[in-house]
Amino acid sequence: MNQAISWAAMGTGFTFLMTALGASVVFIFRKEMGKNIQRSFLGFAAGVMMAASVWSLLIPAIEETESKGEIGWIPAAGGFVLGGLFLYLLDLLMPHLHLGQNGPEGIKSSFRRTTLLIFAVTLHNIPEGMAVGLAFAMAGQHPEDQSLYAAAFALALGIGIQNFPEGAAISLPLRKEGMSSAKAFLLGSLSGLVELIFGVGITLIAAQITPFMPWFLSFAAGAMIYVVAEELIPEANEGEHSNLGTIGVMAGFLIMMILDVALG
Repeated sequence: MNQAISWAAMGTGFTFLMTALGASVVFIFRKEMGKNIQRSFLGFAAGVMMAASVWSLLIPAIEETESKGEIGWIPAAGGFVLGGLFLYLLDLLMPHLHLGQNGPEGIKSSFRRTTLLIFAVTLHNIPEGMAVGLAFAMAGQHPEDQSLYAAAFALALGIGIQNFPEGAAISLPLRKEGMSSAKAFLLGSLSGLVELIFGVGITLIAAQITPFMPWFLSFAAGAMIYVVAEELIPEANEGEHSNLGTIGVMAGFLIMMILDVALG
């Protein structure tokens, strides 16, 4: 299991570094992304998370349960619902502001607009970090099956790829709000730190939650699908030329599916 923790730290560390790399574009570009580019990237992120939820989380949860002679869909469905409810509650309670919106969501607060923007990104980084950590934790519980490690690496790679535009999508608006480039980069990078924290954290307690691993895998899937349906797809299809967002969804889904099947 120590090896799983090390790999989880590397995997979520990679996704964090990709966020930081994306945030670094604030030193090159001064303006926000064009609306069409932003829609494409949001759609791409949605596609990656949808495919990851199915191939990297729900299917392994079902297979893990059935290998024990139990009914596969019960923890898959139950965990999925709980994950969606968890993000729904966070969405209701945590003050945050989505890109392109004027008013914040969640409970009323005195937080600055820039802080609320960071909180919005943090919301969907939580299930992403959990997903990568759980994938490596499950691989650590079955060291004889090397394909599980390959699948975990594929998941980390897919999440990392979609984190690059995500880092830019937070640092550039912060710069536009009047923040210095260095501070916008720092805060944009730190928005991805939650993935490292939750990824390693869930792996550290993996031994204690082994009997409930299918539930946790499905929980992460439900949380990610909630983010996709609540935030990413609606934002990717705002305004004219929404077909770019749709193409982004299909491209992200396709790439994540290929990564998981080819490497896993």
